[in-house]
Amino acid sequence: MLNIEHLTKRYGDHTVVDDLSIHIQPGELCAFIGHNGAGKTTTIKSCCGILQFDEGNIMIDHISVKEHPIEVKKRIAYIPDNPDLYEFLTGIQYLQFIADIYRVPAGVREERIHHYADAFQLTKDLAQRVSEYSHGMKQKLVMIAAMIHEPKLIFMDEPFVGLDPVAAHTLKQEMRSFCDAGGTIFFSTHVLEVAEKLCDQVVIIRKGKLAAFGSMEEVKGSSSLEDVFLELEGEKDHA
Repeated sequence: MLNIEHLTKRYGDHTVVDDLSIHIQPGELCAFIGHNGAGKTTTIKSCCGILQFDEGNIMIDHISVKEHPIEVKKRIAYIPDNPDLYEFLTGIQYLQFIADIYRVPAGVREERIHHYADAFQLTKDLAQRVSEYSHGMKQKLVMIAAMIHEPKLIFMDEPFVGLDPVAAHTLKQEMRSFCDAGGTIFFSTHVLEVAEKLCDQVVIIRKGKLAAFGSMEEVKGSSSLEDVFLELEGEKDHA
């Protein structure tokens, strides 16, 4: 579903992502782990066609992001760490707008909006303007919008930031259900305990380079994901 081959991205003389190669299969829930500045957001934005990259190739559902960006974007959803929304719209207007972009039929969109708005406890707030939403409510709205067109692959950048415990629990359930139904999720997170319990695969990146990649059990072995991460970062003795 997601094939990243020798991805390299530079800003001037600084290489942010350095020869990164990973392969994520359909139905897999993959955590993307690394320090701030390790290259996670740059990698995700490159996969979504938001950033141009210098070397390598990214294939999503066997389609090149470079050669066919629109076709790729029809198949994915992207949830940024700090969502920028049209705040003059109400919540329901925003969701209808996203559904229009993806040409989701009226009956289908209503069913999906109803399901996810109820799941995230946002139904009663959909008539409010987005400008009145808290950060957590905006996160919920973006989550619902990402699900409307049933993408094959969802990219999430720190999706649990700003969510209350109930919403975070709901999100974990929806993520797992989405992948169990054949979808794929690739998400960055600093919440290592959640990643360890939730994910099938894990990618650890360090200073733009791949530090570890494989199934959760392969990467962590008999240790915890936190121990493995700290050891790779050379910080275990100082933690």
